[in-house]
Amino acid sequence: MNDHLRPSDPVVLSLRTVANLPSRVAHPLYDRESLSPGIVHIGVGNFHRAHQAWYMHQLMQAGQAHDWAIIGAGVRSYDVAMREKLLAQDCLTTLIELDPASEGLEVTGSMIDYLPIEGDNGALIAQMADPAIRIVSMTVTEGGYYLTADGGFDLDHPDICNDIETPSAPITVFGAIVAALRHRRAAGLAPFTALSCDNLQSNGDILRQAVIGLAHATDPDLAWWIAANGAFPNSMVDCIVPATAPDLIAELASAGIADAAPVSHEAFRQWVIEDAFCNGRPPWEEAGATLTDDVHAYEAMKLRILNGGHQLLANAGELLSVDTIAGCMEDTDIKAFFLKVQREEVLKNVASVPTVSPEEYLDNVVRRFANPKIHDTTRRVAFDGSSRHPGFLLPSLRNRLAAGASIDGLALAEALWARMCAGTREDGSVIAANDPEWDSLQTAALAARETPGAWLAQHDIYADLAEAPAFQAAFARWLVALWADGTRSTLAAFSGAYR
Repeated sequence: MNDHLRPSDPVVLSLRTVANLPSRVAHPLYDRESLSPGIVHIGVGNFHRAHQAWYMHQLMQAGQAHDWAIIGAGVRSYDVAMREKLLAQDCLTTLIELDPASEGLEVTGSMIDYLPIEGDNGALIAQMADPAIRIVSMTVTEGGYYLTADGGFDLDHPDICNDIETPSAPITVFGAIVAALRHRRAAGLAPFTALSCDNLQSNGDILRQAVIGLAHATDPDLAWWIAANGAFPNSMVDCIVPATAPDLIAELASAGIADAAPVSHEAFRQWVIEDAFCNGRPPWEEAGATLTDDVHAYEAMKLRILNGGHQLLANAGELLSVDTIAGCMEDTDIKAFFLKVQREEVLKNVASVPTVSPEEYLDNVVRRFANPKIHDTTRRVAFDGSSRHPGFLLPSLRNRLAAGASIDGLALAEALWARMCAGTREDGSVIAANDPEWDSLQTAALAARETPGAWLAQHDIYADLAEAPAFQAAFARWLVALWADGTRSTLAAFSGAYR
């Protein structure tokens, strides 16, 4: 990025100054004062602002959906910092498109407010109870749905127990949703649609399970009303959005924009949504989203190939001190491992979707992962493996075991994760805690160095897979090799002709 402005002259982003931005920066053409809210989005991270908020911005640029503006919200203390940054710039966001052939800058304005972060979520509940709000969407991460090892809703989790005991002062997003729906029912209002935008297969069904399960624990009649009248569409989201590093903010300032929370992203976006809403929706298909009656084939393809592929790369990359996903794709041994597992084990369990085969989708993923402008760190991608491995890799492993097929590469992927969680790289440097369950993972990983079964004994992750003899044997063999021979030699031994 380099415009003709000096680094000392960046335009401080706000509604007042947006017209003064460098000429090559696209910005809202609609009158922000004319927008009214229709959506509350919980979890205003980089992904939401590069994805769902962008789709809304495109509709607004075309003169549509001006009554569907987004109000941001959060339920965790760490959301406070993002709220302060965005409110200071009128909830505008600069998007930086990182394409190998070009680089685009765009300021989006579909979000118009950000609610206070409160211990009892009072402001959030009140806003969701407002009849103007017809959709409540969320990106609360894969690990934020309080799932048990068998995929049920964990009613015994302390956070959920709190919301059952004090339903009017909930601490979870699901407790807040239930409280808002209770208010709407009492006021004679229709419920809103609850829309998950997280990387979980059947994410709408999982969200439905959480909301109705929690409602049933406090008010069975309310649970029945939600089940009969509400909606929880499944969806699949896709766009690679790295974390924002300080140097990105500085680089953007040198291009003439002072944005405290810009977002970089790849050129590719995909959003597939089940067309099952209870209170209206924006015409997202006119901004490029796919509305369908069957999301599952799309989400299985994406979660298993792209998200699962991220885990194949990131754990190996961490061990070999490769900082980025693009760097992993440049590493002969890591890339060969990735391709062999994908082609010989993962793709075998993925069906085609309209116009795209699994092989074509993988080819596209390879190009996207190799994009040198996307500085997506292995650390970010490896974060929260205790949620991501069960969601992204273990379903393929389970399918392969059921078919009596080889699981050699997927077992090596799990062994790489176990080796990574021991907390040291091949060069001896320390891997800092990188999972909400890091302490227990590290304890199991260190024990598994001598007794590989100690890792598989984590029932909340592996459940019955730990009892599969073929998986036990392959996992133990690879973990022993990783400790004895090192990561690179082990990857080379597995990949063979793919190198």
